[in-house]
Amino acid sequence: MTEEPGARPPRQRRRADRLLGGAAEPAAPRPARERPPAPAAVRRAALVVAVEAAALAGVALWLLYLTVASTPDSVGRAVAEVVYVGFFAALLGAAAVGLRRVSAWARGPVVVLQLLLGLFGYSSAFQAGRPLIGVPVLVLVALTLYLLLTPEARLAFLRR
Repeated sequence: MTEEPGARPPRQRRRADRLLGGAAEPAAPRPARERPPAPAAVRRAALVVAVEAAALAGVALWLLYLTVASTPDSVGRAVAEVVYVGFFAALLGAAAVGLRRVSAWARGPVVVLQLLLGLFGYSSAFQAGRPLIGVPVLVLVALTLYLLLTPEARLAFLRR
């Protein structure tokens, strides 16, 4: 009996395979998912959120510099503030990537963080008397929320 070229020899079963069962055959590869491009409003919202994330990362670095270069009243609170701002910057950065991909999980955290940033911008601009800080934050928040509430953005997340 002749073997065909390229044919595999029969697999020899070892004792462990007979007692414990052999390894499973590899699964068939998944078909590639078709991802339609994100609408323009979602892409713009992702860009604004990425700018906010970069700004928050800069603020975290600035706070870290102030913590190291000066003598804060409480080092623990100062480090905690740096960690919180850095965490929010990383979360906004990840959410910007998620928005760009039109991932369903990204929209909720972006809206919640925009509301928190809106409160910060309002208190900075009107209660603390720092309109140079608060007004740009409020403009970015309003722009992001507007872009995420456009009909094409809502439909893009609804289809997913």
